[in-house]
Amino acid sequence: MLEHSRGGAGSRAPTDVNKLLEDCLNLAYHGMRARESSFNVTIEKDLDDAIPLVEIVTQDMGRVFLNILSNAFDALLGAESGRDPVVAVSTRLAPDAIEIRISDNGPGIPEHVRAKIFEPFFTTKPSGSGTGLGLSLAYDIVSHGHGGSLLVESQENGGATFVVRLPVRPEGTPNVAA
Repeated sequence: MLEHSRGGAGSRAPTDVNKLLEDCLNLAYHGMRARESSFNVTIEKDLDDAIPLVEIVTQDMGRVFLNILSNAFDALLGAESGRDPVVAVSTRLAPDAIEIRISDNGPGIPEHVRAKIFEPFFTTKPSGSGTGLGLSLAYDIVSHGHGGSLLVESQENGGATFVVRLPVRPEGTPNVAA
């Protein structure tokens, strides 16, 4: 709750989004392994080297990536799909934005859950396992704090992909929310 009430206290800095994403991926994976030592997953990375440094609040975007990645690992934990668990991260430079995709091949997200997934206090986790603020906070950080967008693509039994789009401004113009 404090995260939601907090104003934008962080300052923007030129950030290598690929490096931040890789650092968060390693942190989330090792965090899961610390909780569940038998957990194994294939990690696929496709990071676009053409992505420029982007003015973001690095700590806040790191929080977004960590939350989405931790949720992806949680979705794969104990999922019995008959497939080897995979988390894939990719980045690409679009004409006016950087697109970050974080995917898993877990059970997917049913449509009725997708409709509420970014609402505060909504969670599908067992009582005591989550607050329901992670994705709501991530949505606010991306959309309100950085002028970007956060979407989810999923089909039940077809995995889930979270798509973060961050605006890229020509050099010399501020990268701020509109």
